[in-house]
Amino acid sequence: MRYQISGKHIDIGESLQTHVKAEISEIIGKYAERPTDALIIFSKDAHEFACEVAIHLSTGMTVNASARASEIYASFDHCANKIEKQLRRYKRRLKDHANQRTTPIESFGASSYILASEQDDSEAAENETLAPIIVAEMETGIKSLSVGEAVMQMELADEAVLVFKNEGSEGLNVVYRRKDGNIGWIDPSNLR
Repeated sequence: MRYQISGKHIDIGESLQTHVKAEISEIIGKYAERPTDALIIFSKDAHEFACEVAIHLSTGMTVNASARASEIYASFDHCANKIEKQLRRYKRRLKDHANQRTTPIESFGASSYILASEQDDSEAAENETLAPIIVAEMETGIKSLSVGEAVMQMELADEAVLVFKNEGSEGLNVVYRRKDGNIGWIDPSNLR
């Protein structure tokens, strides 16, 4: 497994890197099969340290977590606890559903745009054309998943929304976290 441990505008020592590798290896050894790589980023904001972890599994799933604390080791430990909880749930769901995916998740490319949210002097020009101002354009992957896997991926990635290609209907679907805490599922193929 590949580890990429870095700090944004801070120097992280060898002892922290060793601690991170040991903890992540232990967690992955318990709950995940065939992880490919782990990205761990530390940063400091005022008096708090932030830790962001992304672990990519060979099945195509990604586990994300972030945490903040007044000490750098504590921020990582909180993050590691979140990762462990997510992987434990993921493994339990796989066992409960007897859904052992043996092939990697298929993915196809799409464009992702970030639109400006604040109104400024260009508001008048934007209102004339009714076209939003594009701040950034990126490539993203849309994965081919079952609905259950999409919900798992959304929860593992700690996202509010996930667009995916439904393996059953071959159409684009969306799962999202509702304000009441439940999960919503949009399936346009059911429209008549």
